[in-house]
Amino acid sequence: MTVGLWNIASEQPARPAVIDAGGTTVSYGELAARANQLVHGLRAQGLRRGDVVAAVLDNEPAMIELCLAVLQGGWYLTPINHHLTAPEIAFILEDSGAEALICSERLGGVCTEAARTAGLPDGVCFGTGAVSGLRSYRELFDGMPTERPAERSAGGPMHYTSGTTGRPRGVRRAPSDADPDLVAELFTGFLGLFGIPRGEGVHLVVSPLYHTAVMVFATTSLHNGQTVVLMDRWTPEGTLHSIQRYGVTTSHMVPTQFHRLLALPEQVRSGFDVSSLSHVIHSAAPCPIDVKRRMLEWWGPVIYEYYAATEGGGTLVTPAEWLEHPGTVGRAWAGSDVRVYDDDGNPCPPRTIGTVFMSLAVADFKYHGDEEKTREGRRDGFFTVGDVGYLDEDGYLFLCDRRSDMIISGGVNIYPAEIEAVLLTHPAVGDVAVFGIPDADWGEQVKAVVEPAEGVTAGSALVDELLAFCRERLAGYKCPRTIDFLESLPRDPNGKLYKRRLRDPHWAMAGRSI
Repeated sequence: MTVGLWNIASEQPARPAVIDAGGTTVSYGELAARANQLVHGLRAQGLRRGDVVAAVLDNEPAMIELCLAVLQGGWYLTPINHHLTAPEIAFILEDSGAEALICSERLGGVCTEAARTAGLPDGVCFGTGAVSGLRSYRELFDGMPTERPAERSAGGPMHYTSGTTGRPRGVRRAPSDADPDLVAELFTGFLGLFGIPRGEGVHLVVSPLYHTAVMVFATTSLHNGQTVVLMDRWTPEGTLHSIQRYGVTTSHMVPTQFHRLLALPEQVRSGFDVSSLSHVIHSAAPCPIDVKRRMLEWWGPVIYEYYAATEGGGTLVTPAEWLEHPGTVGRAWAGSDVRVYDDDGNPCPPRTIGTVFMSLAVADFKYHGDEEKTREGRRDGFFTVGDVGYLDEDGYLFLCDRRSDMIISGGVNIYPAEIEAVLLTHPAVGDVAVFGIPDADWGEQVKAVVEPAEGVTAGSALVDELLAFCRERLAGYKCPRTIDFLESLPRDPNGKLYKRRLRDPHWAMAGRSI
């Protein structure tokens, strides 16, 4: 079976590669030609091997083209969250040393301001539409050959880790001299870990491509021979419509999306055919056991889970394994290893909670411009992103929470994810965040902020109902002391919760920081 974008394009140029949010189809031949032109065009702008190209783009073919061009040109691609402000984007542009910027038309204003703040010359900033002050993205293609560039070396992404806990840092790996076609073939092995076969299929992108996993699964699916369908504005009903319309076989989702899909009325959910699905892979946050069970009952044994980070990974679990070990994020996948250490650096025995470390193996990295951060998260050839969990006797990993989110009340460790999972099973709760706030006697107390489900009225009666619900299911010390309501919790489109925006004001009022 032929794999790799350029190889497939040579054999089957008319085969559908990408279907954008408007329904326009780009073939493998067209996509390969544009990726080739983009390499020639960026080199004509003076980009050299090891340079950084930044992108602030919607879910559009340009992001895919860039990723494929970087894979041939030997550059780094830094996709930037398009919800960031101009100063936040400027920080990443400056910190990464970006030599070029490409942005969507609707983001032109904020990107122009960011580029000027970062000192990027106007001549290396391009917009995919008409953006005042920026060159047209089309200029990079004008007059450029569609053939593969003569010199090809594999580049890759330099994603910036989320800024929810401070300044983001770029995860940078050493450049490679490998043949891009060989790298593309190796990428498909990652999908093989989940049992996704090579060949025809349809992968649905439901989250922003600037996220590491979303981009990895989208581009790897292309190299694997699948057609990639892009959603630019996620809705639960729109997802079901796309699955049915395109006969979607695979997708990458997050637990928040599962929760909102399940919140649709039964008559809406049952009105769509999802039988084409074979692999729906999720990660990014702990998935409440009840939510996952309900998704498996609805969609069948197609839901796979893995644990990894921008820095590397990881573990995975099949649907059958998860049903035997509910709540696990799986065992170490081939070529990886997972350990749990206590605060003194000793390996934890089974079912003892500690900090989760994953093997660096061949995925060694550094945080760009931050050697101290690179060193402090390492031990014995393993790295951690600060997650807390435990391994059982069979090597299955169970996550508790992020260490930075853990609440310590009266000397007892409390994990917000456990409390959030309970509250999410209440029909009146659309979304929830649990965190610690200052308490004069206990150090911290548990607080919950709830986004009511559609049609639910917030008020003191609902507070009493939710507190009683928690007391029936949780030890008293884990139950929230107070509950507030918000119309919408601060999440990015990929489901990541900006918990600090909720938590920090409480600590600031107490004259303290965390």
